[in-house]
Amino acid sequence: MSIIIDIKVKEMSMIKINWKKLLVLFAAVFLVIQVAGSFFFYELAIKRGPKEFLQGNADLEVSEKSMDLYLNGDWLKWVKAQKFETLHLTSRDGLQLTGYYLPASKPTNKLVVLTHGYLGHAKQMGLFGQFYHNELDYNIFMPDARGHGKSEGNYYGFGWHDRLDVIDWTNLLVQKLGPKTEIAYHGLSMGAATVLMASGEKEIPRQVKAIVADSPYQSVYQLFTYQMNRMFHLPAFPLLDGTSALTKIRAGYSFREASALKEVKKASVPIFYIHGMSDSFVPTEMAEELYEETSSDAEIFLVPNANHGEAYALSGETYKVKVHHFLDRYLK
Repeated sequence: MSIIIDIKVKEMSMIKINWKKLLVLFAAVFLVIQVAGSFFFYELAIKRGPKEFLQGNADLEVSEKSMDLYLNGDWLKWVKAQKFETLHLTSRDGLQLTGYYLPASKPTNKLVVLTHGYLGHAKQMGLFGQFYHNELDYNIFMPDARGHGKSEGNYYGFGWHDRLDVIDWTNLLVQKLGPKTEIAYHGLSMGAATVLMASGEKEIPRQVKAIVADSPYQSVYQLFTYQMNRMFHLPAFPLLDGTSALTKIRAGYSFREASALKEVKKASVPIFYIHGMSDSFVPTEMAEELYEETSSDAEIFLVPNANHGEAYALSGETYKVKVHHFLDRYLK
């Protein structure tokens, strides 16, 4: 009888050891997948370079009217015809950044800083720059975000480090144009998130009087949570958290800290939100939540049938009139 008991005890011990081995193996496999997945998504979205996964993305499709404006609009000829002054700035972490300044056709103390979206470049904001320069008589400045255009950087900041770059550009421009300069920020998509992330910073220059945020997201984590589910049918945890940790190591920011929502809760600068009601890339609800949580004076303009970044193309004169009226309240 004791022999049988000893055999059973040994069998149970073997089973326990096997379970432990299986658990260790499972944990090791999970860790390898997590690390590999984090590197994959970092390369996919954060590292500077072409992003083929966005080509043919149905969520980025726009109307024929919008596409014609983007590809054939007279703003393109206008940009080419202007004699922009190229400005340079060294970022706080040593990157050489580039931007383009164009004075108004007649003397003014008004300046707009136009910030572009993900994978874009400064002069694409000439779409808005033509309006500000020709119709509102503003000086205009369009910077290449870090990792974009002529600016240095081997990663995309999705607005977080960029917020400090914009503040530093603003200080440089105030030195150039004088302390009585009155400034509006106008950003599109990632550029909108950038200026919102700057809105709550204590060091935002007093010359910044108003912000226009077209198609913003609340935070990088919330944006990527939506996109991971939309594109890859994956939950955010744990892969997104692993990618965030890797981004913190490689690019110096985490997805949760890169939050426009936290910043607008502290903002004192008035903010005008604009968003397409058919935006399936950055859902309309993101702008609505930002608007509801903003501590400063705020307004929101939702454009029917407009997809991501399409509000200006589809709403035409209404967009211009609303922006003009909003800015006129705060820039004198």
